[in-house]
Amino acid sequence: MARETYSSGTPWEPVFGYSRAVKVGNSIFVSGTTATNEEGEIIDVDDMYAQTKQTLTNIQTALEKLGASMSDVVRTRIYVTDISLFEHVAKAHGEFFGEIRPASALVEVNKLVDSKMLVEIEANAVIDVE
Repeated sequence: MARETYSSGTPWEPVFGYSRAVKVGNSIFVSGTTATNEEGEIIDVDDMYAQTKQTLTNIQTALEKLGASMSDVVRTRIYVTDISLFEHVAKAHGEFFGEIRPASALVEVNKLVDSKMLVEIEANAVIDVE
């Protein structure tokens, strides 16, 4: 089965040996994604809502590069460093997925790879292949 990958160009991908997203058949798996800009810098270091929006925008870009959209997302996994701010994450997630309503999990973790990262999100999508 054919395998297609997308790289966002962040500095972690070649170091860790992973792709931002991988498409196999009609399934797309988006790796843990954070609030980085085009230069790979973490943005809005003190704003959970803004980081969540940027993270979801980065996921959207990865999906589009592989022929999918946010409406194809069937599952998200959200990791946050402060669960007391879950409403900020929920607001941003709802803005992207309000009508789509994928299966989801929200989990607090001790820390992420960089202390400036407040949220990391994974996504799985299924597309219609004809």
